[in-house]
Amino acid sequence: MNAQTDYLTQRPVVESQFTTSDHTPLFYRYWPTEHTTDKAVILFHRGHEHSGRVAHLVDELNLPDFAMFAWDARGHGRNEGARGYSPSIGTSVRDVDEFVRYVSDQYHIPLENIIVIGQSVGAVLVSTWVHDYAPKIRGMVLASPAFKVKLYVPFARTGLGLMQKIRGLFYVNSYVKAKFLTHDEKRIASFDNDPLITRPIAVNILLELYTTAERVVADAAAITVPTQLFISGSDHVVHHKPQHQFYERLNTPIKEKHILPGFYHDTLGEKDRHIPIEKIHQFIEKLFELPLYQHDYQFEDTWSTSADVFRTLNTPLPEYCPKNIVYKIMSKSMSTLGKASEGVRIGYDKGFDSGSTLDYVYRNQAQGTGLFGRIIDRQYLNSIGWQGIRQRKVNIENIIRQAIRDLTNDGKPVRIMDIAAGQGRYVFDAINDYGKVDSVLLRDYSPVNVEQGRLHIKERYLENKIRFEEGNAFDADDLAAVSPAPTLGIVSGLYELFPSNELIRASLNGLSRAIPSGGLLIYTCQPWHPQVEMIARVLPSHQGGQAWVMRCRSQGEMDALVEEAGFEKLNQSIDNWGIFSVSIARRR
Repeated sequence: MNAQTDYLTQRPVVESQFTTSDHTPLFYRYWPTEHTTDKAVILFHRGHEHSGRVAHLVDELNLPDFAMFAWDARGHGRNEGARGYSPSIGTSVRDVDEFVRYVSDQYHIPLENIIVIGQSVGAVLVSTWVHDYAPKIRGMVLASPAFKVKLYVPFARTGLGLMQKIRGLFYVNSYVKAKFLTHDEKRIASFDNDPLITRPIAVNILLELYTTAERVVADAAAITVPTQLFISGSDHVVHHKPQHQFYERLNTPIKEKHILPGFYHDTLGEKDRHIPIEKIHQFIEKLFELPLYQHDYQFEDTWSTSADVFRTLNTPLPEYCPKNIVYKIMSKSMSTLGKASEGVRIGYDKGFDSGSTLDYVYRNQAQGTGLFGRIIDRQYLNSIGWQGIRQRKVNIENIIRQAIRDLTNDGKPVRIMDIAAGQGRYVFDAINDYGKVDSVLLRDYSPVNVEQGRLHIKERYLENKIRFEEGNAFDADDLAAVSPAPTLGIVSGLYELFPSNELIRASLNGLSRAIPSGGLLIYTCQPWHPQVEMIARVLPSHQGGQAWVMRCRSQGEMDALVEEAGFEKLNQSIDNWGIFSVSIARRR
């Protein structure tokens, strides 16, 4: 059978490319409607496959009023580059964000009128994107999401991880035969004869697929988008349990789950695919008949899963609970032997969430008492949380530079105000080579940070451009009275330290009053952290040695607070682990 058969549709197709932020061109297909439309469905294919393999859905979904799009994911189909490779799952998720926003901008389709449909690995990318970026789309459909691939070989993940450390990048070929994907003989034949099928997958992507899926399933309560989920009853490729867990944790009243007995993994390419396809059609039609659903985040700091977790972390563990004993031993070790590490010593002296600690983490140079202290310090600095902090610094510097360019191109003055700058290192590094900055005001509550920041200003000969003052980031009237009015406000690493949204609202109110219409706001968020319990049970904060207990805000909650203050989100970056995001918004 000719492999091209699967690509043919009654609706004419346009083949094109878009370019990602790292300058990688990605191929996509576009099926326009007969008349102008402001609604779209975007299809994300299975792992190893490409946009041609989902082209049949364009006709079968029977949605003539919807523009249809499908891409070839990085490393697949008609894209250039190594087969089955992406620098990271985080990169591929960012590709999803950029592609959807490209479709929205290029074809004038509002995000709230977009439906995304993902299969298998595509469903993991889509659900991770919805979790990490909180896009305001109409809804998503997930078919047999690959939250946990069946590897069959005992300890396969451990072995692959070890081999990766020894060998570096290598590729794993898919063991799956087409006859275990679908009962449709034509689909089987087309799969076997399709030259664009990509059987290898890079080991980094395979391993990150597991860790990313585990994170998204565990924190699915942060997802509020209307969701339809299909589970293939006889799936030989992925496990069912995480799919059910994901569904149960979803935080939306508009959700439906369908189990399809006898279906193999290629759910929407199965012999009886008319069953799920008809349900997708009905789901989409219903979403557009109903008023646009948007989650109400107003009381998220009190009534939410994240609030429940925060309250739990504030509750002492039973005295002889094994977990409590482990944390007490860890705390004792860090407060004694651990102080041979310079970073740990600073943490106990100033607080592990202090500006002094962050400045030390940014420098990333292991120091301590003797060889032992430097070894401990290197392990400390290499913890995943601090890796995320350093990536956040990179992301915020990039976004600051882009904001400066945007303001300059719009003919606006560049007047920067950071309301809680710590010691200001990321701002100094971001603007160091820019001559188009009119003024910079850095503020911080800590006299120590202000003093150190002023020393950094002198060291860099920036006294004529930057001033550093003590200031309260939660005093709305004080922020609003700043002169000259900032055209670029920055708040980084602050709101994450405070569980109550009332403080955040007060701070954003002051920024909203200070920044004129068309001005920009850069803000950070911590939607998830893998060590949040260890931090709460072991590490003291800057607040008089009290426990450092954090409430992770979902990206949707943080964005809602910013929007409530009068800003419109424009763009976002996030690290590969999904810990720290950096967003930019424009004052309406």
